Amino acid sequence: MTETRSFTALSAKLDNRSARAGVIGLGYVGLPLAMAIARAGFAVVGFDVDPKKIEALEAHTSYIDAVSKEDIADAVSAGRFTATTDFAALADCDVIVICVPTPLTKHRDPDLSFVEATATAIAERLRPGQLVVLESTTYPGTTDGVVKIILEKTGLQAGSDFFLGFSPEREDPGNRDFRTATIPKVIAGDGEQALALMTAFYGAVVDTIVPVSSTATAEAVKLTENIFRSVNIALVNELKTVYAAMGIDVWEVIDAAKTKPFGYMPFYPGPGLGGHCIPIDPFYLTWKSREFELPTRFIELAGEINSAMPRYVISKLAEALDVKLGKALSRSKVLVLGLAYKKNVADIRESPSLRLIELLHERGASADYSDPFVPQIPKTREYQALMGMRSIELRQELLADYDAVLVATDHDDIDYKMIAAVAPLVVDTRNVFAKLGLNLPHIVKA
Repeated sequence: MTETRSFTALSAKLDNRSARAGVIGLGYVGLPLAMAIARAGFAVVGFDVDPKKIEALEAHTSYIDAVSKEDIADAVSAGRFTATTDFAALADCDVIVICVPTPLTKHRDPDLSFVEATATAIAERLRPGQLVVLESTTYPGTTDGVVKIILEKTGLQAGSDFFLGFSPEREDPGNRDFRTATIPKVIAGDGEQALALMTAFYGAVVDTIVPVSSTATAEAVKLTENIFRSVNIALVNELKTVYAAMGIDVWEVIDAAKTKPFGYMPFYPGPGLGGHCIPIDPFYLTWKSREFELPTRFIELAGEINSAMPRYVISKLAEALDVKLGKALSRSKVLVLGLAYKKNVADIRESPSLRLIELLHERGASADYSDPFVPQIPKTREYQALMGMRSIELRQELLADYDAVLVATDHDDIDYKMIAAVAPLVVDTRNVFAKLGLNLPHIVKA
């Protein structure tokens, strides 16, 4: 490997921790990463277009469960973290990490507008001796075919003047067993020098790095991880509907099957898929595969099954109301329990609960929600009509006003025994009541 002057200078800065890092996008991925970089001894500048996030961070307030206010205060007091909306500060950063959203369009095509806009902002300040890293989940070829092209329009060349890499994020909101530094980090560089710089940087930040041969391979790793989950969740969701028709409890089946010490891994059904990864990422590969005229039937079928779950749950609710209470869904008042997409977090991205509420409204039902982590529904891309809805406090006298409680998210800090005692009908999509031994006639699994 022939070292360029830019490579030698940046390598020295990474070795002695004098390199300044910039993290663009201070959400569920970017903020924990920024804190990990600061703990590793680097100075970090966090960038975000949302001034409210910057104000919160300047007040040492965290809006993400994985980052405490003490984490922020420690990083700031050590002189290792600042946050800003001013992208001009990118010029002073030696390492720039892109952690912006990569959603889908209405037609399930990749929306790379945030990545493209960010790469353009970097290009306006790009200088020799910088390492630019994409962490946003995307289809194979994005780093080389999108980001690199934008950056090289400056006249600077990747691999000699500046360096380019990809490292997929692996954050799991609400998981207390892992944090950014303890999750093995897949890394790739555009060329030998870029990979060496990626190794030096991320090797200082996380406990374990996993180098792969190309940025496209690293991009494919992330998609593979989430496609694996999407397909297996779709499988158990389909089994749920089949076994329910046979009078078989799918959760009992899974609990027995997982006692096999080899050849089986338990996945669990639910009301649909949520979060920033699993409902979206598989379709990035589906879209890219069209370029090669190859079908992705398995992936698309899994998406169809998982997307159909909210409507299946509502049909089970309507059936239970009719059979148990003799009441039509259109004349019923329903409380959706849990708005977040998973338990014990405040993250509502792609949450199936939003779709459940929308379907209830479409069927003429009166619908509210209760979630201790989400006091109010913020503005979302797809469910703007629900914006401003407020969480209902779970009090016995209020609960008695509802015909049914639909359990969508099984947060731990919920009085399920009180719900079982007061609610006329409970439709449980998470098997939470059975786990508590509350197998009662008015509790229906869906």
